[in-house]
Amino acid sequence: MENESEKDTADQNEEVSDTSETPEPLLLPEAPAEKATQGSDIDLEVKDPGKAFAGVTGAELYLEACRLMEVVPVSHFTQNLAKPYINLNHHGLGPKGVKAIAIALVSNATVTHLELEDNGILAEGAIYMAEMLRENCSLQELNISNNHLGTKGAEAIASLLLDNASYLYALRLSGNNFGDETASCLAEALMGNYQVKKLDLSHNEFSEKGGQLLGQMLANNTALEILDLSWNHLKGKGTVALGTGLRGNGALKILSLSWNSIGNEGAQALGEALKVNSTLVHLDISNNQINNEGAKKLCRGLEVNGKLKVLKMANNPLTVEGATALVTSVRKNPNSTMEEINISNVLVNENFIELLDFVCQIRPELDVIYGEVEGRISKIPKQHPSPMKLIQKYLNEHNLRLWDFFQKIDKDGNMKIPVTAFRRAMIQQSSIPLDRVQIRELVRQLDRNQTGIVDYSHLKKQKPAQNPVEGKMKEEEKEDKALRLPAPATRCPLSTSAGAGSAARGLPALQAPGPETQRPEAIFSPSSGDGSLPSFPFSSSTKLVDQVVTIHCQSSEAYITNTKMCRLRTKAGGYQMFGTS
Repeated sequence: MENESEKDTADQNEEVSDTSETPEPLLLPEAPAEKATQGSDIDLEVKDPGKAFAGVTGAELYLEACRLMEVVPVSHFTQNLAKPYINLNHHGLGPKGVKAIAIALVSNATVTHLELEDNGILAEGAIYMAEMLRENCSLQELNISNNHLGTKGAEAIASLLLDNASYLYALRLSGNNFGDETASCLAEALMGNYQVKKLDLSHNEFSEKGGQLLGQMLANNTALEILDLSWNHLKGKGTVALGTGLRGNGALKILSLSWNSIGNEGAQALGEALKVNSTLVHLDISNNQINNEGAKKLCRGLEVNGKLKVLKMANNPLTVEGATALVTSVRKNPNSTMEEINISNVLVNENFIELLDFVCQIRPELDVIYGEVEGRISKIPKQHPSPMKLIQKYLNEHNLRLWDFFQKIDKDGNMKIPVTAFRRAMIQQSSIPLDRVQIRELVRQLDRNQTGIVDYSHLKKQKPAQNPVEGKMKEEEKEDKALRLPAPATRCPLSTSAGAGSAARGLPALQAPGPETQRPEAIFSPSSGDGSLPSFPFSSSTKLVDQVVTIHCQSSEAYITNTKMCRLRTKAGGYQMFGTS
């Protein structure tokens, strides 16, 4: 009987280890042995996580889970468990690997942002993550894009959202093969969800039907502020439904619908929505086959909307006619808050430029990004002096610091100026003459990360009349001089004919190679610019690294310039030359 009992226990342990979902990984080493063989597939459900994990660190828990599931631990995860941000994108975790991570995060109270993109976690991994999120009380941002979650994975996430059972406010689900069936469960979940504020559903397979379902969701959702639906297949009818939902939505601020083939029908629906919507501030409808007719229909909403600040319409088949209609709609609307219109592919003309200059005088915060100007393409582009140099010149003349200049613009005094306010101040000021192009370049330099804020706090300790730009230029000049410094000169072996050529040109003939030097298989022909120098034969073992070099022979010496770590060496070892920068 005793042997039979031991055999039954062994069979039970073997059965548990062979299942696709591993044994209870949350149990502490001190837990009774009978609990180790209990249990089911719901590994992540713990009634009291605080007590269950008392005395066990997250790293220890993770390593034990990896051991049980026979997966290789990710050291980056264990090293960052005490930090708020962990990036595990492209680590090839798979379902088992992400299950071990989920187990370790159940009771974690420090990680707030987790990146798991492109790990092949599949629907199984999504289920594990959803179970973990029901217990975790700190995770707020999660990226599980490009993981082939499919319908079952979406259903697990939707169930979590429907129950408002997590603390997530930012969720990225891009590129997970979600179709219209998935749209149904996600839309239903989001109708009653009041936690998630940022949702990325781009690069999926939502069609017109999916757009209709998501449109109904927008009409009822009261929390979502950022929604990315780019790179789907919503087309006209799907966008019409979204437009209907936008009319009654009072929360959404940023909507991306680029690459959806919404056409003029979709543009018209969005125009109608903009007439009544009072929250949307950023709309991206780039690459959507909208022509001049569609742009004019959209303008009907722009003429009355008082909230939209950014409109992206690049790479649509617009002409100067559509571009003019967009700018005119801003001019007609006294309540317009438009700050940016991106039509970067549109070829405009001089009449459009005159209209834009006039509108920008009335609305200095407006920045319209367009393509080339008709008639200027074949001409030499107009040279605009560097705006930073003009500002520095003014500061030098008045013995001011860049800090002082920004302080005059910064009304709040917090050393951070919104780009819109900065652009308006630069246009309205008269001390330094700058046009729209120069101001755009200045904004690009001061807000390189496109945060929408000009932060000048780092200039606080700058001395008067100090020019950081000129200082940088001087450093670059020093580097250029260093590049021109010659390498140690060495004798350069020439063939007999080359030596004769040198004598004919008044140059001293160099010693010809000895008989031990092999016949050259390649000719390297340097030039000083006038073609007056002879050709230099090198053996086939000569190496040119990084760049082609220029060799000047003066008094039987060879110099190497315009190259980085360039080395020349003959097979016979007759000479060596090194050029560095």
